[in-house]
Amino acid sequence: MTSTPVSTPRPSHKAPPAQPIKLYRSVISGHSHRVELFLSLLGLPFECVDIDLATKGHKTPAFLAMNAFGQVPVIQDGDITLADSNAILVYLAGRYADDAATWMPREPLAAAGVQRWLSVAAGQLAFGPSAARVAELFKRPANTEAIERAHALFAVMEQHLGRSAFLAGSAPTLADIANYSYVARAPEGRVSLEPYPNLRAWLARIEALPGFVPMVKTPIGLAA
Repeated sequence: MTSTPVSTPRPSHKAPPAQPIKLYRSVISGHSHRVELFLSLLGLPFECVDIDLATKGHKTPAFLAMNAFGQVPVIQDGDITLADSNAILVYLAGRYADDAATWMPREPLAAAGVQRWLSVAAGQLAFGPSAARVAELFKRPANTEAIERAHALFAVMEQHLGRSAFLAGSAPTLADIANYSYVARAPEGRVSLEPYPNLRAWLARIEALPGFVPMVKTPIGLAA
């Protein structure tokens, strides 16, 4: 495990954590990046602890004690240990965001709108652009089914984002944070973003948010 420097916090109306939040991650993981992105957008102090997936650092007894599924990311916030990227986003919004109801609305219909896209992040996104990228990362044959699923997803998102600036309304929510990373790096999985101008404009809106941090770029697929 290696650690990177603690981020510089920005002001928040809620009390920040007493000590930096530890984010156990892999830099090539979009699931990890969505948590890192949200921590940065909230201006929270955090420390990244890099887990080497190639040497199965996520399968060690110490890591499995934090997440029995052996997956990144995991956070440690004081005496709280929490796994699953979407669950972590929900926790961070409720615990630390001064505008928590904007990131994760309480009104039933608005909350359902965000949850819909969290489900997409765990479903179509994971089995589409994410899976296509994994094939390239680990030098496997191109995953044509995942590429097709990615384009099917992006066609729906393109149409939706022609009517809405963000996935769940006129302002960014956890829906956008959960879906951004793997869409942005879709070309690494041989999924072109050129046919989707609304999708690319949405990516640019996320990237313009104060505190935005990019996901690492890997020279593979169409990005080689």
